[in-house]
Amino acid sequence: GTRSCPNKLKDEGNKHFQAGDIDLAIECYTKAIKVCKDKKVLAVIHRNRSACYLKKVRSLVKPNKRAQDAIQFVILSDIKALYRRCQALEKLGKLDMAFKDVQRCATLEPKNKTFLETLRRLGAEIQAKVNITQTDSRVQNMFDILLDEEMEKDKREKAANNLIVLSREDAGAERIFQNNGVALLLNMIETGKPEMILAAVRTLSGMCTGHKARAMAIIHMVGIDKMCSIMAVDNEEIALATCNLFQCINDSLTGGDTREYGKEEALVMDAAKDLKTILLSLLEMLTSKKVSGHGRDQALNLLSKNVPRRDKKEKNHSRTLFTIDHGLKKILKVCGQVTELPDQLPLTENTQLIASVLLNKLYDDLTCDPERTNFKDICNEYIKSKIDPNDMDKTIHAINTISGLLQGPFDVGNALVGQQGIMEMMVALCGSEREVDQMIAVEALIHASSKMSRASFIITNGVSLLKDIYKKTKNERIKIRSLVGLCKLGSAGGDDYSLRQFAEGSTEKLAKQCRKWLCNPQIDTKTRKWAIEGLAYLTNDADVKDDFVEDEPALKAMFELAKSKDKTILYAVACTLVNCTNCYEKKDIIPELVQLAKFSKQHVPEQHPKDKKDFIEKRVKRLLKAGVTSALAVMVKADNAILTEQTKELLARVFLALSENPRDRGTIVAQGGGKALIPLALEGTDAGKVKASHALAKIAAISNPEIAFPGERVYEVVRPLVSLLHTDRDGMQNFEALKGLTNLAGYSEKLRVKILKEKALPEIENHMFEEHDQIRRAATECMCNLVTCKEVQDRYLEDGNDKLKLLVLLCGEDDDELQIAAAGALAMITAAQKKLCSKMTQVTTQWLEILQRLCLHTNPNVQHRGLVIVYNMLDSDDSELAKKLIESEMLEILSVIGKAADNPKRQEPIDTARTCLVKAMDLGLIKPFTSPS
Repeated sequence: GTRSCPNKLKDEGNKHFQAGDIDLAIECYTKAIKVCKDKKVLAVIHRNRSACYLKKVRSLVKPNKRAQDAIQFVILSDIKALYRRCQALEKLGKLDMAFKDVQRCATLEPKNKTFLETLRRLGAEIQAKVNITQTDSRVQNMFDILLDEEMEKDKREKAANNLIVLSREDAGAERIFQNNGVALLLNMIETGKPEMILAAVRTLSGMCTGHKARAMAIIHMVGIDKMCSIMAVDNEEIALATCNLFQCINDSLTGGDTREYGKEEALVMDAAKDLKTILLSLLEMLTSKKVSGHGRDQALNLLSKNVPRRDKKEKNHSRTLFTIDHGLKKILKVCGQVTELPDQLPLTENTQLIASVLLNKLYDDLTCDPERTNFKDICNEYIKSKIDPNDMDKTIHAINTISGLLQGPFDVGNALVGQQGIMEMMVALCGSEREVDQMIAVEALIHASSKMSRASFIITNGVSLLKDIYKKTKNERIKIRSLVGLCKLGSAGGDDYSLRQFAEGSTEKLAKQCRKWLCNPQIDTKTRKWAIEGLAYLTNDADVKDDFVEDEPALKAMFELAKSKDKTILYAVACTLVNCTNCYEKKDIIPELVQLAKFSKQHVPEQHPKDKKDFIEKRVKRLLKAGVTSALAVMVKADNAILTEQTKELLARVFLALSENPRDRGTIVAQGGGKALIPLALEGTDAGKVKASHALAKIAAISNPEIAFPGERVYEVVRPLVSLLHTDRDGMQNFEALKGLTNLAGYSEKLRVKILKEKALPEIENHMFEEHDQIRRAATECMCNLVTCKEVQDRYLEDGNDKLKLLVLLCGEDDDELQIAAAGALAMITAAQKKLCSKMTQVTTQWLEILQRLCLHTNPNVQHRGLVIVYNMLDSDDSELAKKLIESEMLEILSVIGKAADNPKRQEPIDTARTCLVKAMDLGLIKPFTSPS
């Protein structure tokens, strides 16, 4: 009776358990345990009671005392119970104890997959917990160091860097965020120390990147006003870093973040409101006196980058319309600031141009005439409201605003100049006593005369005005500007030698004057910049180019200015360099037409003798010697609003002209030209990208890639080179791109993989079929450097293509270089893939004849590669093939080469032939040589 009692209780317990009455089940099991004598049954009951407790633990966060006792009481030798206890402990968060239990299980049943998996998982969780507590204290620690006044500087710098680096990984950013990081970063900003502010802003940027929810939380914790006030500080680095923070926030809020949030999505509020607030705050900054010049520049840049559509295919341009409604007048106000007058907004040298670029982008983004009319009307009203004959300061503000429009949406500015009263105002200003009035008026005239077709009425009024000022004024700054105006109006003929519109004072004289000003450090940067503007026009004349390039101090002065903070200068420097290196789009002059035109008294542009090739080459040498490359490298890094697509194209043209001669490429690399070309090849106009890619190819073809493109940059060079392989590019571009890729492919496996990733292989193969000898050779050399890649070998193993056949046939061509490349590729690929040895004999009947010709070649390099192929065939485990080879004349060829005396000039082929003979002996195809006894 007693034996059945525990069983009965157990069954009852099971029923309660099934019905979900856990407490009753536990009661039954507990009674059963008390009366049970049978060890096996007892173990089962214990196990069942454990299961009940486990179920209770799951439903209660804090299990009661009895549950814990029971868990302790599990019989340790019962492995199932032990594992259940492990699961219960894990639920309680006691990972260490759970880990010990499962460790015990795993030692008892080493092959049990569940135990091993749990062991691994718990181990990893424990490790992660340890790491988190360590890093959390590390985050605190960094802030402690940063906010400790007494701490030495280098320790604080190190902590700041660590913090920035930590914030750039998602887990790190989250950790800073969870550890009260935002408040602590605000404390750092409050210290007012530039390096602290910078570190804090950069850390916030990391935290906002690609994480919408966190970016929105940070906006609300820091406050948009606060962020604007940091960007308003008079410190270029801080303004730039804050601009970057705004950009990261913008990218995260406008869908830069692709993470799945699931249920949280509802919590991530609609970002539109914040984006609008940011937009309005940036517009507010434009006309606030509290904002520094650097802050204003960055606010303009952010608007330029984020308001107009990046892609015209997007239909929605509401941000542009909103900005025009709420901010166009503010941007015009910035354009009109005259720094020489009191009580102006703080600006940098670049502000007006950045504002002009923004106006241009906004105007370009409009989609219909009513929108454009509205834009023009706002500008018109603004100008009218400022013109006041009794208040010169207001009037020159209006004229300066027109200058800004003329540098941006030219049509809008041009329409304004043509209106009643504006030209008269300019005339009046030119005659003013105040020099600032004359200066603003002359600058407006210069900007107004930038499109010749529109400039006819400016020419009639402008030339006499400018000549007048030029003669009268004692002020160098005004003299230079009026001279530039005259140059601009007088250079209608472009680089045409026989057309001179500007009779007074020959072009060379004017240019000499500009060079003198350029070299005079007493004159301010802005004014010397105008001297370069003058040269940008005058260097259309070949005599002027030649004189300028001979004048090393003037060149160096121009390069120094190109590197200065004032970036408005870039376009003028780029134009001047394009002229000096003759790399503008050329109109071909056909000699017969010149004769014909002379006969019919028509005007035809003629080429200046100094624009012939040898003169251009000399000029390039001079520019390189004066340090043009390092100036270009600095120019490429300029602020993206000022470095327009057009300027980038000009710089790319100059680079290509400079890298024409292989002997000059070393100089270009030494001065940092290699890495400066990469951004030009990746973005800009189509023509610009092609020119920059071509220059990159020239450099990549003959330089050590690690020196020319340091670090990871070398991988960015691959795509531009591959883009030059397309059939629509000209032969020279194909050829030099192949040369560049060959050099890169010879460097590292990682580079070879990158070349294949950029889909270069089909293009390279196409060029191996090319009629043109040099291109075909270059493509084959490139392939030879790529065949070590498994992916390339697989293509040769595939059936149904002529790739292997082509390679074998190229070995039979009559061109040593081509044979070296083709036979080299064949030798490497047959060594790597033995199957290709027999495939080779099936693709063409000429294989044996071609192979024999390789082995008999007079060039030891070709011969060596041929013999290696023979060795690979003997070594290919295809006994029929080896037999066929040895039964042919090949045996005689091998014997002749192998028996020859050692000869350092031909040692490789001799040794390889001997190795082949030994292999043939090993295979039992020939008997060992025996000398006659």
